[in-house]
Parts: sequence; C-alpha cells; structure tokens
Amino acid sequence: MRRPRVFVEELGERPVARGSEAHHLYHVLRLRPGDRVILFDGRGREADGVVSEASATEVRFAAAAARPVRREPPFELTLYVALLKGDKLAGVVRAGSELGVSRFVLLITERSVPRGMGRAKLERLRRIALEAAKQSGRSRLAEVSEPRTLDELEPVPFGLVAHPAAARTLEGVAWPESGRLALASGPEGGFSPAEVERLSGLGFAPVYLGPRILRAETAPLVLAAAATAARGL
Repeated sequence: MRRPRVFVEELGERPVARGSEAHHLYHVLRLRPGDRVILFDGRGREADGVVSEASATEVRFAAAAARPVRREPPFELTLYVALLKGDKLAGVVRAGSELGVSRFVLLITERSVPRGMGRAKLERLRRIALEAAKQSGRSRLAEVSEPRTLDELEPVPFGLVAHPAAARTLEGVAWPESGRLALASGPEGGFSPAEVERLSGLGFAPVYLGPRILRAETAPLVLAAAATAARGL
C-alpha cells in the first residue's frame, strides 16, 4: 500500500502536523499511532515517518533523518495567470502544480471579470497547491501570490505571453536549460493590445498557441506543459 505523503513545516526528530492537515490525516486518512508515512517540508526534503500521536488537531511523528529529493524541473517556472471567473483557477493551480510550476502570480487585467480575490479563496488555492504536491510527489510546494496588476510586475530574464496574433509558435521557442522561466496567460478575451505591449517590455515574447480557441483555463496549462515537455520532464 502506498504510504501517505504528509506536509510538515519542519523536518526533525519529532515533526508535527496541525490544523487542516491534522484534521485530514485523522478523519479522512484515519492515521493512527504506528502508521507509516512520508514527510516532506515543501523545500526539497523528505523523511520516512511513523505516527506517534494522533488527534483531530495535531498529529505527531517519529522521523528518520531528512534526505534531499529531486523531482523538480531544472528551472524555476512562474506562471502569470489572469483572474478567471468562477472556480477555474482551482484547476489551473492543481494541474500546474503537477506540471512543476514553482509559483503562480495572479493578475488583475483589463478584461478580468473578477477585480480581486478574497482571503478565503486565496487560501483555498494554496491548499489545492499543497494537495497537488502531495498527490504528485513533488518535493517543493508551489507558491500562490496575491493578485497584482501588470504595473506591479518586474522584468523577467525569459518569458512568453500567449497571444493569438503572435508570429512565433511554441515549436520555434528556444527553451533555456535552466534559470527562471515566466509564462503569462490572459483572461477570457485575452490580454488587451496595450497589455501585450506592456508584457513585451518586461521580457515576455508573444507566442501563438495554435488555430483552435483555447479556454482561459486551458492556455496557461498548455504553456506549462510545453516548458516541461521541452526538457523531457
């Protein structure tokens, strides 16, 4: 039977899971003293663990020495994605985390219908990133930032922005071997021409994703999948 992967803030001899993580372990997975797990800290380390104490509010473990693990892409992948209607961002964060996205930067754009995001929804997206990391065996936990405008963005060393009028295709992209990659995708209706120009000035090269019309929640995953596939990951 596959051992559950459990997120803990710190790995040591007596790591502990609290809050919603403990509730899930105790009530859903029904972990009890003696059960074996794999612990990870979301920063690139894992350890074998055994439940020593369990309750709905706190689960404690006895752990072996932590070990570094490498299951991440050789580059730091940041996905800039516009705020989307309904619960569409949940799917982007879940699948993007599985694909190896390091950081999700949420954008407020001209055509975004949501103009902001409440704390509860943001925390839910962060929980989804955590669950995706546990499920997919990632060694690092993807960050989900608070929404920001394009004027708040910094220049990037290598970036692509999805744009239907771009001359370059994904086939023609020369992906870097390592370093930082930034990928940007707009809301329903896409980025405005002024926003594409703004992003181009920050280092995002426009790229064409093909003749079919992609949903706003599909396009960012196409970009992320292309980046990881290009490196055989």
